[in-house]
Amino acid sequence: MAIKQLSGADVTEIAQQVSNWGRWGPDDERGALNLITPARRAAAAALIRDGETVSCARPLPTGPAPNNPFPVQHLMLATGDARPRVGPAAAMDYFAIAPHGMATTHIDALCHIFTGDKMFNGYDRSEVRSDGAHKLSIMAGKDGILGRGVLLDIARLRGVGWLDKGEPIGVEDLEAAEAAQGVTAGPGDILLIGTGRDRAEAEAGGPWDYLEGLAGLHAETLPWLRERDIAMLGCDGVSDVMPSGIPDAWMPLHEVIIPWMGVHLIDNMQLDRLAAACREREQYAFCLVFAPLRLRRGTASPVNPLAIF
Repeated sequence: MAIKQLSGADVTEIAQQVSNWGRWGPDDERGALNLITPARRAAAAALIRDGETVSCARPLPTGPAPNNPFPVQHLMLATGDARPRVGPAAAMDYFAIAPHGMATTHIDALCHIFTGDKMFNGYDRSEVRSDGAHKLSIMAGKDGILGRGVLLDIARLRGVGWLDKGEPIGVEDLEAAEAAQGVTAGPGDILLIGTGRDRAEAEAGGPWDYLEGLAGLHAETLPWLRERDIAMLGCDGVSDVMPSGIPDAWMPLHEVIIPWMGVHLIDNMQLDRLAAACREREQYAFCLVFAPLRLRRGTASPVNPLAIF
């Protein structure tokens, strides 16, 4: 399908057109999460029929890989093969996570990406300091996030197991997937884009360096996403097609959606099992639940998204 050719200047103009600055007041830090109203949460919960849950998280990556230079540190503090000096026998562990990147399933807080000297809603980037984010932190999701999830399975639409590295997804693809799946993404929805990355990595024998390319959304989809008024955007990649194909716009989805639209992104989801559940039911809308870590001043949170049918 034809993709519109864009320049860096075009992306800058689009950013101004899709901006949500001031929409929910000058002091707002939740951004498009405001679109998930109590009524929309209740409607999402009403989609639950048989109670089956499907995790949309990749296993925490504890080993180094081409896409994972900072693997999760998982150490054992007490084990079953060593007797404790005092107290009851027990197993205990320690872990540390660098959530950003191309390997761990995580939610980007709205402080993650700057535009010039500013962040979403006009906050100054200096609000993110050596002790963390004093504005727009991951605490925007401190009470959990529940909404209607919508999966657009682009790999299935194109009749392939997975999209090629660097393969862009345009507006025509999104609307064709909606028509084929009998679903429409709308205000307050959590939109998920399936590219088949999980299957591609399985066939390749493991992950690859993201500089080799990732399938994802082209910047031409930005006005469409704003028109649909989505609350969050997730992908089995990082939403952006890489390379973007646009000079001076390395990751235009990240560079516009987070600081201009105020939309939280969910990167590196595992969507193969979700896609199978949706295909089995021919149902591509479902209740989707997140519980981000309550990390004060955090710029992201690892997360285990749960789709409930």
